[in-house]
Amino acid sequence: MSYSKHDLNDTIVALATPPGVGAIGVIRLSGSEALAIVQKVFGGKNLTEQPSHTLHFGTIKNDDGQVLDEVLVSVFKGPNSYTGEHTTEVSCHGSPFILQKIIELFIEKGARLAQPGEFTLRAFLNGKMDLSQAEAVADLIASTSEGSHLVAIRQMRGGFSHEIQRLREELLNFASLIELELDFAEEDVEFANRGQLKALVAHIHALLQSLIRSFKLGNVLKTGVPTVIAGRPNAGKSTLLNALLNEERAIVSPIAGTTRDTVEEVLNIQGVEFRLIDTAGIREAQDQIEAIGVEKTMEKVSQAALLVYVFDVVETKLDEVLADVASLQREGMELLVVCNKMDNLPSYKPEWLLNPSDPTIPDFFFANARPIHPSSLIPHPSIITLSAKHGMNVPYLKEKLYDAVVTQKVGTESTIVTNARHLEALQKAAASLDDVLHGLDSGVTSDFVAMDIRRALSYLGEITGEVGVEDLLGNIFGKFCIGK
Repeated sequence: MSYSKHDLNDTIVALATPPGVGAIGVIRLSGSEALAIVQKVFGGKNLTEQPSHTLHFGTIKNDDGQVLDEVLVSVFKGPNSYTGEHTTEVSCHGSPFILQKIIELFIEKGARLAQPGEFTLRAFLNGKMDLSQAEAVADLIASTSEGSHLVAIRQMRGGFSHEIQRLREELLNFASLIELELDFAEEDVEFANRGQLKALVAHIHALLQSLIRSFKLGNVLKTGVPTVIAGRPNAGKSTLLNALLNEERAIVSPIAGTTRDTVEEVLNIQGVEFRLIDTAGIREAQDQIEAIGVEKTMEKVSQAALLVYVFDVVETKLDEVLADVASLQREGMELLVVCNKMDNLPSYKPEWLLNPSDPTIPDFFFANARPIHPSSLIPHPSIITLSAKHGMNVPYLKEKLYDAVVTQKVGTESTIVTNARHLEALQKAAASLDDVLHGLDSGVTSDFVAMDIRRALSYLGEITGEVGVEDLLGNIFGKFCIGK
């Protein structure tokens, strides 16, 4: 998608509320002729003469004088508006027919339909917000949990932008001194203290690494946590899903292999969304349908950020548990091991999983020969004992789910990276600063140091849209909803 200069001089119109029947619908216009176009069909005060940030009642009439609806029209005059241009919003009844007729009328009078994200694009181009703030608008609209909302609202209000700008300014001060040295190269003058520059670069590099590490949490807050509940047939996976959701979502039966397909639901824990996926039991399939279910289970496990492995403490032996965990674990995936049906065997000791070679463990708990060496597959904090059927320790499991993925407190003051484009720019900026530090240690000349600093500044500037983002605009704003 591309936006020409001519396009951006047009007055645009779009429905700003979701399509469909509702109590009200809001039609938004922006551009130099926004107020004049609405005035052509508005029966009420002269909107072009009204003060900014005012609301006016009247009617919208077509060229035949037929009243289409009674409306409220808000007036926002540039530059004091969302887009920085004259903007107006027409609130009318939410009939799709009415909304369509009014939009068609505005187009007849000189407006054109807005492209996706064009209102926010104009806000960016007119200096009302930087690029990271504009991207946060889309994140705020898409937020479905408290955590994603907190991060998006902070970024939209400039929290992340201010952090990047502060880092750029600190680096820019020294960069300007290095550049000045180049102008006096023949006189061998040194304006920038190399020791102070190295300390500053190391400090900024550490801050960038902190932001880069925050992306793992940011991505969790923004997209939710793909969480797979896996285990052998009749381990109690579906019962556990129902207990976590506090509703009968999955069919529970003593018949092995009841769950053939995956069952997916969303669980919100302290503002973080967990996309729970109940899967078919892992075993040698008894028929073709079950084989497909087991194949889907393994596919979902490979995509999971968090695996909840559930086993029946009576039926599943220690060596079988360890074999299952070994086959299911993936690099970068968090693991929780749930010892289920503890009400049937209260004497079961979860620490046996940590040291299955312990000679005091009765032979009954092994299907085959006991492992010779202690297991290092399962970290001790990852083992939870519970009874899904009776709800025992289910609240504790929820705490462990949250703790497994949220490593820092999320609040309105948190600076957390949620955007993959920002992550890439931060990683490139950090790599450039690595080159600066290496150059300072190696005693390279000022022109090479200046080049590496300029590169780092450029990558940081890409985040806020200060440099080199023209080719990205269509891609970024094309993902917005029309009307925003």
